[in-house]
Amino acid sequence: MFFALLVTVHVTVCLALILVVLLQVGKGQSIGAAFGGAGSSQTFFGSRGPATFLSRLTTISAALFMLTSLGLAYMSSSGGQGSSITDRALPPMTDTVPAPATPPASETTPAPSPAPAPVTAPPQTQEAPAPPAEPPKQEQ
Repeated sequence: MFFALLVTVHVTVCLALILVVLLQVGKGQSIGAAFGGAGSSQTFFGSRGPATFLSRLTTISAALFMLTSLGLAYMSSSGGQGSSITDRALPPMTDTVPAPATPPASETTPAPSPAPAPVTAPPQTQEAPAPPAEPPKQEQ
């Protein structure tokens, strides 16, 4: 409930911050000229123009934006929204083979099965070639 309210406030402050920044004018220009006055005391925002008003509004909305960002980050990291998807993930698969089950020791051992063992032929071995014969050394 509180998380959804904080997200709503965060989005509203974000849009207000964008709007306030876009309303500001560059140096040397006055928004009062857009309302018919060229810096006179009869402008819409007063004799000093909108600079003080918009700069304070920018500062306030930026501070609120940072506070709501920090609040959302804290709530999402501490589990305020619920469990994370990593908490619900399956454990990783391992490549280990389980140890074979040992039968319980009993007093009677089962008789060996009368099945004959399969006959296997020994593997064929290939003889290595003989090393070349060395000629006898002659004595001098």
